[in-house]
Amino acid sequence: MDHKTILRKIKLCIQLMELHDENSFKIRSYQSALNALERGDADIMNLSESDLSKIPGVGKRILEAIRSLKETESFAQLDQLIEKTPQGILEVLQIKGLGPKKVKTLWEELGITSTHELMEACQSGKVAKIKGFGEKTQETIIQNLEFKASNAGKWLYADIEEVIDSLTHKLSEQLAETELDAVGEFARKMEIISKAEWLISSENLASVKKSLKTLPEFAIDLSQSSPFCFRGKMKELDLNFAIHFCSKQDFPRKKYALSASPLHLQSFLTEKETIADQLLKNGFKDDGEFFNQNNLQFIPIEMREGLDEILLAKESKIPDLLEEQDLKGILHNHSTYSDGKHSLRQMAEYCKELGYEYLGISDHSRTASYAGGLEIEKVLKQHEEINALNQELAPFKIFKGIESDILGDGSLDYPDEILAKFDFIVSSVHSILNMDVTRATNRLLTAIQNPYTTILGHPTGRLLLRREGYPIDHKAIIDACADHEVVIEINANPWRLDLDWRWVRYAMEKGVKLAINPDAHEMEGYRDMKYGVLVGRKGGLTKEMTLNALNREEISTYFENRKNKIKINS
Repeated sequence: MDHKTILRKIKLCIQLMELHDENSFKIRSYQSALNALERGDADIMNLSESDLSKIPGVGKRILEAIRSLKETESFAQLDQLIEKTPQGILEVLQIKGLGPKKVKTLWEELGITSTHELMEACQSGKVAKIKGFGEKTQETIIQNLEFKASNAGKWLYADIEEVIDSLTHKLSEQLAETELDAVGEFARKMEIISKAEWLISSENLASVKKSLKTLPEFAIDLSQSSPFCFRGKMKELDLNFAIHFCSKQDFPRKKYALSASPLHLQSFLTEKETIADQLLKNGFKDDGEFFNQNNLQFIPIEMREGLDEILLAKESKIPDLLEEQDLKGILHNHSTYSDGKHSLRQMAEYCKELGYEYLGISDHSRTASYAGGLEIEKVLKQHEEINALNQELAPFKIFKGIESDILGDGSLDYPDEILAKFDFIVSSVHSILNMDVTRATNRLLTAIQNPYTTILGHPTGRLLLRREGYPIDHKAIIDACADHEVVIEINANPWRLDLDWRWVRYAMEKGVKLAINPDAHEMEGYRDMKYGVLVGRKGGLTKEMTLNALNREEISTYFENRKNKIKINS
């Protein structure tokens, strides 16, 4: 049991209370407590009952629930609700866009108690006929069900990283006299991991296999396995695994082959021979020797994706890739002025403590009322606090930014005289996401053409494994950013990682700078910068093409020059 799991269990309880028409006052009291606990700084697991009781909204019922969750991982109210809820309904509640009230309607009117039954009802047109649903809602449900099914058994790299690293360490310790490494998607630092893979070499593979069969983490499926590979599922996770075996002599070749993408292996080195052909032909002790044998510049593992890395390596044009320590500041962050968990001061002081030179604060704009978007008066109040903090924390600097909603017509969310007061503006889409490619692209193009747009935020609005992004013409968007000197964000939140790394190379070719932004809503959100760097590196991102690799003075000049250009052209 941990802090986040406690919050998830309380949230599930609220959903089930709504589903079963529990007392509305009771539901509101639980929701109020949940909101307060989510906004709090402290870990619930470390708080005493006395501390918890001082949090507004946390009454006797919630205290009892938390105590029980810590002791038994559940509580009476939740158990009672789960007992009278079909198991499949819990899965239906997870479908995006279906709240408890809609799920209740589907259950009562169509007898739907599983995602399978829901899909059948949608495909037969029954859901569209229910009052309050319609054809559009039915189609959205189908799309969300298909998306969920296609992502079953997949994990975000960030969520699985610690598990795979620790298991790799455990395997290395327990399997004596072996050479072992993680390979596959994880080795290339793919944003989504669909299978965990390891390669093990030993002179006594029979002993290694015997030991693996005793490890509690792996459920080996012998029907899918062979003398060269164990396959199955990891017991604690819904994740497939493969453990490959080879001789010590073959380890460098097999490790290269299993770590690279199939497209990379199919890339031609000569008119007739591919990377895969060369791997079979030549012996080598490590990757560096393989590249030397083939007159190629070294290609980092994360770039071995079968794009144009072989051509670049032939011409010695693989750049020095961005490193996390190259980043001098953090842009696109939220505070308690909008929907952030920590105050402006806390966000600034922690940013400084981490060794950064500056912070770009960019709370939500006024149209985002659901996220506490800032009315003009609140903007001016925040700017006053920033001025005071800048005097106190100097030479560290807070830049005045805003995450302006891109409205339906592509315009930004404040009049020009207010937009002119910010040092920089992150322009992002948060509403009306069900657009076709023409409407979405035109909406973004209009925002990019606005002289006040400094950075285009999370360009497709995707949430990995949760929802697809709206379709856009990436080339048209990047070309427009080049024309209007707009930076494109790589949103480093592991759920977004948007701009997708596959478009980083094209952006750099067009001279468009990228910004690694965590979209942090709490201090710990700064840690996500790491994942923005990882996907930036996959796309070949360099320090020189990264906006927030500029130091404090350089980025101050950059922002000031943009503002002066607007004044000249207005």
